[in-house]
Amino acid sequence: MSERAAPFYCPYCGDEDLRPGEQGHGTWECRACNRGFQLKFTGLLARGLERSDTGGDRA
Repeated sequence: MSERAAPFYCPYCGDEDLRPGEQGHGTWECRACNRGFQLKFTGLLARGLERSDTGGDRA
């Protein structure tokens, strides 16, 4: 799988008018609020997912 997932909405204003940014990989620009932001995967959590007695994920 070579394509990356794209954000569905701006984290600042919630609008969906996003375009890839010119600053490089992982940067996005929101045309509605005129803000730029970057998405980056930092890694997996050390503790992972834990199951509670009800079968759901612990918060």
